[in-house]
Formats: sequence, structure tokens, C-alpha cells
Amino acid sequence: MKVGLDVSPLDQTLAGTARYVQGLEGTAGGDIELVRLAHRGRGRAHTVYRDVVWYPVVLPRLAGRGRVDVLHCPTFRGPLTPPACPLVVTVHDLAVLRHPETFNQWTRHYSRLCVSRVVRAARIVIAVSEHTKQELVELLATPAEKIRVVPNGVSDVFSPDGPAEVGDYVLAVGTLEPRKNLARLADATRRLGLELRIAGNTGWGDVRLGSGIPIVEAMASGTPVVTSRGGATEEVAGEAAVLVDPLDPTSIAGGIEVAQERRDELARAGLERARAFDWAETARRTADVYREAAA
Repeated sequence: MKVGLDVSPLDQTLAGTARYVQGLEGTAGGDIELVRLAHRGRGRAHTVYRDVVWYPVVLPRLAGRGRVDVLHCPTFRGPLTPPACPLVVTVHDLAVLRHPETFNQWTRHYSRLCVSRVVRAARIVIAVSEHTKQELVELLATPAEKIRVVPNGVSDVFSPDGPAEVGDYVLAVGTLEPRKNLARLADATRRLGLELRIAGNTGWGDVRLGSGIPIVEAMASGTPVVTSRGGATEEVAGEAAVLVDPLDPTSIAGGIEVAQERRDELARAGLERARAFDWAETARRTADVYREAAA
């Protein structure tokens, strides 16, 4: 079976979505042959072209010429109507619908008009967490029976013995943009007199954190984790992280102090939790979705 995988996000980001696409390449093998499909190019003009031309027009035509048996779009950017072959769409979160003010104007406009149509066009929707599944049901009225929950994985490069910068510091990982909540984190670390280091490419807007992949990567590295209470990050963390109110710098600062006090305990719990997230298992379950969609 040939599966067309839209790898366009690799030209747009080096963040979680790109790592997800790279992880999906493990689905190749056996009866699954991946066909990489993409509009190449970076920058705003290419982003607009993808949304206006590539996804609604070009990609469905490529997939509809008998070239592939299933088309997989690894984000909610995809065809607006069902293509000739079955469509699988992955939804990582729906924050753009919950909190549109934290996204740039084009993304807000595209999402308001198109996300629900892309999800409806899909034969099967992959949600990366139970929280995301509930968001799909509540915000887009997506039938629960159409959704398959397949968590992300974590690369073997993340381990307690892996390379690390020297010193004691709080590390934030994520694209630098308003929705990452960096201003409150910076406030919290200042209150504690701790150094804040940020790893992430520049996004848009004034920089003022929150996806499941960095949390699991930190756990796999033996690093205590502090994350937001509620939502997908709490689900990913399980009992292996300190949960805080992301809107309250005092709560964030308190969480960091607790993580320092429970460092060894949280490191052990995080390593155990991270074992549940494996790209090989993600790939296997995603391949099962392909077969189900094609049946």
C-alpha cells in the first residue's frame, strides 16, 4: 500500500511538527510504502501558497491520480473536501480555536475558515492525546468514532547520559511566539533568582511554553518537569511532573521550587513515564490507521 505523506511542514519548522513527520517515516516497511509529497519553500509567501493552492487544489490532484492509496496530512492543514483516496489528518491541538489571539492574523483567518472542513474531509482523524480528541468533539463536533488517539514518541537521543550544557538553569523549549507563555516563565525565574535558558526558533510577535514532545524529551533525559495544569501537557506528564497554573507567575515559581526539592524523585518518575512514548510504537499504530482507512 502506498501512503502519500505531506512533508511540507519540514520546510516550515524544526519544532514538534517536524519531529512528528520524521517519526512517521518509521511507518515505512512491510506493506507500507511512503511517498513524500511537498511544496518546498519557506517564508510567508510559501505559507500562503500552501494554504490557498497546495492543500485545496494541488495535493488532492497528486493523490487522486492513483499515485497513492491513502493520503496523510500530519497537521490540520489539508484538503478542504475528500480527495479521491482516503484522507488521514493528524490534529496536535486546537489552541488556535480556543485562544486565537495568541496566533498571527493569517493562521487565525485560515483556521477559522478551514480547520473544520479539513477535519470533515478526513476519513480518520489522529489525535495525539485524549485531550485533543475531546477538543475535536467539543469544538468541531467530530464524531468520536472517527478519531484514533496515537501519542507521539521520543527519540533515543534523549537520555540521562546525553550531551548537556553545564550549570543549573531552567530550560524552556518552544518556538518564540506569544502562545508559549515565556513572559510569565521569565517573571517566575526572576523571582527565584534562577537563570532561564530558551531553546527555540523565532516565531512571530512579541515574545511573551507547551507541547507534549518537549515534555517527554525532558523526562527521557532525566530532567524534572514543570508544566501547565489542564490540557494535553498534563495528560502527557501523568504523575511525573509538577503541575502549575500557567497564568500565574507565583504558581510557576512555586512549581519550580518543588521540582528542585523533588529532583531525584521526579527524574526517576519521568524516565519511567517516558518509556510509554516510543516512535516505533507510534509508527506501528499509525500504519494500522492507514490500513483501516484504506479498507
